[in-house]
Amino acid sequence: MTSFVQPSFTTQHQGVARIESALSNVRNLRRSFDSSWSLAFMLLAAMVSTLVVVADQLIDTWADGHLLAAWVAVWLVGFAGLALFAGAARRLAAAVIRAGNDWSAGVAQSRADRRLWSIARSDPRVMSDLTAAMLRNERS
Repeated sequence: MTSFVQPSFTTQHQGVARIESALSNVRNLRRSFDSSWSLAFMLLAAMVSTLVVVADQLIDTWADGHLLAAWVAVWLVGFAGLALFAGAARRLAAAVIRAGNDWSAGVAQSRADRRLWSIARSDPRVMSDLTAAMLRNERS
């Protein structure tokens, strides 16, 4: 009696599948990246580090033999700074990002207007369309 063996092998290498999955995760992470959060984090780190340095300078003058108390006080100042400045840093970062987006939109709009005007100076059909649009705008 004859029997046939038909093994089923995968058509894709497992290492290649893992690398493709990792690369797609990196692409998805890059698409979901919000620049205002990273800016807020950097601003928060700058504010808290400044606060900790000032607190360390102040505590260093009176903590001659009380090193543990000074260490605890500096960490308390650091955590309090994180709690106090987190909202402000997030709002400031959002405002900076919004202002940057508005500025870049304005620059893009003025560049598009200049490009349209240069096309209109060389093409009488575009110039007549612009003239008609400006006249419609004046009437309404």
